Formats: sequence, structure tokens, C-alpha cells
Amino acid sequence: MAREINLVPDIKEEMLKTLKLRNTILFSCIMVIVISISVVGIFALVMAGQQAALDGKKSTLSSLSNKLNSYSDLDDFLTIKNQVGDIDALSSNKKVLSRTFNVLTAMIPTGADTITISELSVDLTEDQPTMQFDAQANAGKEPYIDYNVLDSFKKSMQYIYYDYGDYIDKNDNVIPAYCMIESGQDGAKFADSEKGTYALWTVDAEGCSGGDGYLYDNIESYDGQRVEKIWRTPQIGEWYKEKSVAGQPYMGLDGEISGVEHFDSQCIAYTGNLVGEGTAPQWNENNTCMLVPDGSDGIVVSDSSNGRDSNDELVLRFSATVTLDPKVYEFVNSHMLVIPPSGRRNVTDSYMQVQAIFGERARDCDKDDAACATNTDRKGDK
Repeated sequence: MAREINLVPDIKEEMLKTLKLRNTILFSCIMVIVISISVVGIFALVMAGQQAALDGKKSTLSSLSNKLNSYSDLDDFLTIKNQVGDIDALSSNKKVLSRTFNVLTAMIPTGADTITISELSVDLTEDQPTMQFDAQANAGKEPYIDYNVLDSFKKSMQYIYYDYGDYIDKNDNVIPAYCMIESGQDGAKFADSEKGTYALWTVDAEGCSGGDGYLYDNIESYDGQRVEKIWRTPQIGEWYKEKSVAGQPYMGLDGEISGVEHFDSQCIAYTGNLVGEGTAPQWNENNTCMLVPDGSDGIVVSDSSNGRDSNDELVLRFSATVTLDPKVYEFVNSHMLVIPPSGRRNVTDSYMQVQAIFGERARDCDKDDAACATNTDRKGDK
């Protein structure tokens, strides 16, 4: 039986273990140093490459900047670019002041009772535009100074509406506003005494065509142009059908229209009700766009007095402020139409109508003008 004899003292064995551990730690430290130096070297190479790339880009940008700044029209180009970018914002905020004439011609009564404006100002800076004016009312019959004319004028505000929207082709595409002619040379809307209001689509103008293969229904000539008539007033009798038929005009009981050029109103809704089997529907027209949202409360008369006009006739002088719906003046609301109270025709800013609205301001009554002071009639006129 063999025996093993350990001739190394215990302390020597512990020393050997310690030396072995020292060598392991030293080796590990050397490896960490080597790896760290390698990583630092790699980082240095990457940074040097990035710096070289940045220097190259900087040089390129500097060259391009010098070249760009050398253009003589740079300022004009940048100005145009900024304006083009702001077109949508400008359009949404743009106001059409000329619609004031449409508003006035719908507001001012015609007939025996007349109102003539001597001074007018329109404020579009607030959320709701206001119209301020000095005017004179003439009843046209005894008693010529009659507050009923002014009272009737105020009450009519709740019956004045407006309408706007887009003209639509058979394919449900919006026809650009500049492609439409809505009034004649005298400013009056195109209208048929039986069928209502219509407009003319200039189909050959640039950007106005319905496209290849589009079938027009009623091409005619107007002012040397080929035009297609589009009804703004729905032709319910011709368009209503129980079911839609492909290729034919159709208007359902819900007022939806298809298969025909038409006006897509944002204010007026048409609905039909069947009262019995085999009978024609009863149609309702509902306009939700009031010119003066507060009705008769939307006009405030601040002053009124007796006076005489330029013809030395007795009249009622007054000053008033009317608060209007802001949508009436917004540029983005196309094909705006102001609709006067029932019984009066739709009007626009034709020259004759506008001219009749304005007149010389009436003067105060003289102290010895008894007829004016009595507030009755024209007896004693000078």
C-alpha cells in the first residue's frame, strides 16, 4: 500500500495559492487596459470621421449658402413663398365688404314705405359685424312722418335670411366658383318666374370642364361662351322619384340630390312628406341662416326725430345699428345670396337698386315749421 507524503509546508502552499491569484488578477487588469485602449482608439477614429464629415457638410452648406445669397431675386422669392404658405389662412380670414350692398338691398323696403340712407359704416373687426347708418323713413302717404315704417323695418329683421354653398356636377364634384356666372350685367340674379333661380357654368373656361366623357344636359350660349344652366332652386317636380334611376336626375324625400347638376346649399334643407298612397309629397323648405341672428332685437335705434328731406318733404330721421351674422362676409362661403322677407324678390347689388338706397341727409325742422312739429302730414309744406 503506497503512501503520499506532503513535503511542502502549509505556509508554502498558501503562498503558492496567493501568487496564482495575483497572476490571475494582474492578467485581468492587463486585458481590461488593452480593451479600454482599443475602445478609446475606436471612439477616436469615429469622432475623427464624424468631424471630417461635419467639416465636409459645413463646407458644402457654406458653398450653397453663398450661391443662394448671390441670387438677386432671393428676397422676392422668400416673400412669395411665405405668402403662398399663408394663402389658406388668408382666405379663411378674408372678408368680402362688397356684400354689404346685397345686405342693404334685402333690408331696405321697397314700395310706398321707403327708407333712404345718408351715412353708412360697417365694422368687421369684431366677432359679429355691425352696420351703423343714419337714415330717413318716408311713409309715402299721410301721415308722412309715421313711426310704423320704422317699426315695420325693425320687425322685418327676423324674416331676412341668407344662403351659400357650392354648385355640384353630376359626379358630385364641386365646380370652382370662378366657373360660375350668377348674375347679368345689371347685377340681377338669373331667375325664371316659375322655376326659380339658376346660374351658368362656363364649361370651356380653363379648369372648368366636367372632364373627358362628361355629358352636359343643356348647353347654350351666353356672352360668346358655352354654358350649362344649373338650377339653384331645386326642380322638385322633375327630380323627385320614389327610387333613384342611374343616369337620371333624382331627389329623395330627405332632400338629397344626385344625377344632375345642382346647388348644394349650406343653409336651406328640403324635406318631403307622403300624406297618402299615390299622392305627391308635401315639401317643406327650412332655412336656418338668419341675416340678423337676434331678429328684431338685433337692430338698435339710438335716435329719431322729425325732419325734411332734399325735396322739402316731411320724413322721420333715425340712427340705427344692426348686428349681422359673421358668415355673411366670410370669403370662404361661396355664392352668397341674401334673401329678403317673403313676398319680396331676391335682390343683388345692381346699380339701380344700390342707387335708390342712398340719398342726401334730411335736415332738422325749422323752429317755425308747424307741419313738421305736429308730426302728422305735409300741410303747410314750403
